Amino acid sequence: MFRAGSQNADLCWLILLGFSCLREASGRAADAGGCHEVKTAYMMRQIGPVELVPDRPGTGESLRLCSHPGPTCCTGKMEDSYMTAVRTETQQKMRSYSFELKYLIAGHTKAYQETFDSLVSFTSDLTSTLFDSAYSTLASDSRPLVLQLFSDVKRHLSGDPHSSLDTAVRRFYDDLFPLVYRRVLNPGLGHTSHSSPSTNHDDCLRMTRQDLSPFGPHPWLLTSSLSRALRPGRTLSQLLRLAGEVVNATEKATLSRECGQALVRMQYCSHCKGLTLIRPCTGLCINIMRGCLLGVSELGAPWSSMVVLLQRLSGTLATSSNQNSLELALLAVRNHVNDAILHAQLHGPRITTLVEKVCGSQVPGPMISSEHSSHWHTTTRETSSYKRSQVTSPSSLQQSLQSRKSLPLKSSGGGKSRSLKKLSREFEGSIQRYQWFFSELPEMLCESEMEVEQHTCWSGQDVVESYAGYVAGSSLKAQENPEMSVRNTDAVLKGAKKKLEQRTQELLVELGWASKGRERGGEDRGGSMEKKEGGSGEDCDDEDGCETSGQESGDEISSGHSPETKDLAAPPHLHPVPPHLHSPPQVVVRDSAHLLTSGPLTSVILLLLLLCPWAPR
Repeated sequence: MFRAGSQNADLCWLILLGFSCLREASGRAADAGGCHEVKTAYMMRQIGPVELVPDRPGTGESLRLCSHPGPTCCTGKMEDSYMTAVRTETQQKMRSYSFELKYLIAGHTKAYQETFDSLVSFTSDLTSTLFDSAYSTLASDSRPLVLQLFSDVKRHLSGDPHSSLDTAVRRFYDDLFPLVYRRVLNPGLGHTSHSSPSTNHDDCLRMTRQDLSPFGPHPWLLTSSLSRALRPGRTLSQLLRLAGEVVNATEKATLSRECGQALVRMQYCSHCKGLTLIRPCTGLCINIMRGCLLGVSELGAPWSSMVVLLQRLSGTLATSSNQNSLELALLAVRNHVNDAILHAQLHGPRITTLVEKVCGSQVPGPMISSEHSSHWHTTTRETSSYKRSQVTSPSSLQQSLQSRKSLPLKSSGGGKSRSLKKLSREFEGSIQRYQWFFSELPEMLCESEMEVEQHTCWSGQDVVESYAGYVAGSSLKAQENPEMSVRNTDAVLKGAKKKLEQRTQELLVELGWASKGRERGGEDRGGSMEKKEGGSGEDCDDEDGCETSGQESGDEISSGHSPETKDLAAPPHLHPVPPHLHSPPQVVVRDSAHLLTSGPLTSVILLLLLLCPWAPR
């Protein structure tokens, strides 16, 4: 009995001794690996040199941001490394969230520009064929004029602030008038090439073209038609460029020192206690992100207004009627030019008389034989109806445009052809998702930091069950932030916000979609049809017969149809005309689009002109 009891006692002592040794060993292991997880996280996130992390928690460290009673795994140098790392991480997250928006804007900016360029190139060639088929003597020298006109149109559509449709159309007709005067109205005067040195007589023709008005109302109608139809596309190009600048500004924004310190308390102060997996509380994250990104959040309201305007513009391009269709307005340039030349032909004697009074008589040139001159006088008037028939209707032009493969109407960017309407519908739906992007960005950045199925979270000081602080609003006035002091926002973001607000309002006024546009409608229509502020070429007021792109009216369409007779007299001379140079009473000439079905009337007019030449009064 005694021996058995002795064995049991020895066994108990051995068990107690084993527990004691195990406890001591586990204590030594805990001391040795107390900061192991912190060191691993420090190394995996590439925060800084891993040698800065102590092997075991220490005391007496003078910490500025993450101080707490008891041992800590952090040092002052680690806090500096955490500050640099957390700023970089936050900016990288911002760029990752805005990447899709930036790609959407850049991609559609390029797609729209390619589509506009394709349309302009096609209609430029189409307009040149008018001279090849109906005015062969003008063909070679008119091509540079047509190319220059459509080059200016392309610049205007791209949103160039220095472009002006009024100037482009005026220059085109100024340069065209000497050619028409010499080769169509008075072919016996000889050929002067557009590329040859300009004569005094040609310079006089160019300078007095607006006063003499040889092309009637058609230059004004062309400017009016293009300005109304091109305005949505031009504004869209300008807004897309502005949107890209705003997104770039947010990526370049710097985070303040106060923001960096708050981010360290939220993200890394828990590591100092060895808690590398716990997540910050939702309220803490929102407060800090709203304080850090206050400048970005302030962009929310003007950005939202700009997105609404982008949607409206893309919707206009996607659903444009014949009255404001960009494609039909470009196609109708050919009609307008033909109508202008026909108007000059029908009023040739009057124009010649006025030119001789203003610029003097011109001696006939040696480059055209008398036989050719006589033949030209005969065929010019006999083929007027033929030239009218060369100008097809807008609907047939559009069908021809879509059927040609050498000059497609659709953009081929990205290997996928998209028409203007399809591209606009796609963009209208895509940009809508980003209307409140900058207002919601702080919350989006917190999504990856919020607790997931955890009953506790990090409050910035300790582990708690829920955040007890007040959650501040996102605006500057609502920033009673308990986590950080919010100062004035970043200067870059301030400038971006101011530019966004001002430019959006200016474009709304130019479009006629804001109140100032209506006030401008009372201006005298005798002046230039373009708005001169900032060099931006907005071309006419509502009372001039121009409609905003979102409105529909039956008075005038952009495909070359004339308005009512009262509107033909509306466009005045841009310069005062001396009383002795005023034109005699004119016959009202409808555009070629109206004359497609009025052949007998045209023949009667031409016959009367042949039998009874006009004599100046």
